[in-house]
Amino acid sequence: MDFNVKKLASDAGIFFTRAIQFTGEKFGQVEKTELDAHFENLLSRADSTKNWTEKIFRQTEVLLQPNPSSRIEEFLYEKLDRTVPSRPNNEELLGHYMQDAAKDFGPGTPYGSTLIKVGDCERRLGSVQREFLQTSAIGFLTPLRNFLEGDWRTISKERRLLENRRLDLDSCKARLKKAKLAESKAAAEHELRVAQTEFDRQAEVTRLLLEGISSTHVNHLRCLHEFVEAQTAYYKQCHLHMQDLQKELDRFPNVFAGNPGHSMASGGSSPLDPASAVETDTLKIEEVQAPATGTRKAKVLYDYDAADTSELSLLADELITVYTVPGMDSDWLVGERGNQKGKVPVTYLELLS
Repeated sequence: MDFNVKKLASDAGIFFTRAIQFTGEKFGQVEKTELDAHFENLLSRADSTKNWTEKIFRQTEVLLQPNPSSRIEEFLYEKLDRTVPSRPNNEELLGHYMQDAAKDFGPGTPYGSTLIKVGDCERRLGSVQREFLQTSAIGFLTPLRNFLEGDWRTISKERRLLENRRLDLDSCKARLKKAKLAESKAAAEHELRVAQTEFDRQAEVTRLLLEGISSTHVNHLRCLHEFVEAQTAYYKQCHLHMQDLQKELDRFPNVFAGNPGHSMASGGSSPLDPASAVETDTLKIEEVQAPATGTRKAKVLYDYDAADTSELSLLADELITVYTVPGMDSDWLVGERGNQKGKVPVTYLELLS
């Protein structure tokens, strides 16, 4: 390999001179050319933009992908310029599990049919989330990354070059002060003029790049609006899906009605509810007579413990006679087993012929 010895020696000399100048400035032994206040403000603003952009970018990544292992995997695929394998997200996976469980438990049972409805909703939520993540990655994360990996690297490179030009300029100033002979002074003055020209030129280039931070703010502001719009659409769609699911579940009979452990918040009536007490007093199950027609046989699906004396306890798989009476809640029937009689919840029964 052909080395340019003179260039290597020159570069080593320049590096050594800059090191001496830098060390002298740190110890306050030599003068330092200060940048004007406007330039310093531009530098401070650029540093602040870089630091906060980096934090916002990293935290947005965490928001969109909380799993650190998945983030590392996506980063590696991106660096290798390969497509990230498509995998179900948490909502989609939960939806699949629920629907598979429904097949095992029986889609015709209350639990199985509810699992199917909820699982389908979870899968739709997963699809909405996937779309939101893609939109946010393209519209918000990518511009932030482009700034950090593109514009900011260019600014950093030009700032380092400006700092080197300043060290060279101050070194020339120091040599001019130390020159005694006229010939030495003339050479030092020439070097100073050249160093000053290069410094001014580099300062102008750096200043223009730093002033471009304002355009960066405008671009990031637009991207931020798009991110908010994407979030709004995402949460709105999720809300609509959950409302639809709730309406569908409300059409199902309330399995927990009459259960003493069931809370008022879920829509069931508490045993202490005055309306329930009135209904019980009014109905008086022991006085109810089976109608001449309209009685049916029913198979009990699940065990049920009576909440009070007006109800009939049930055992899974047993057969009972059931019928309805005027004024009775549609979620309940009157059940008879031999000489025993009481209210029974419809959702615990499979009505036969």
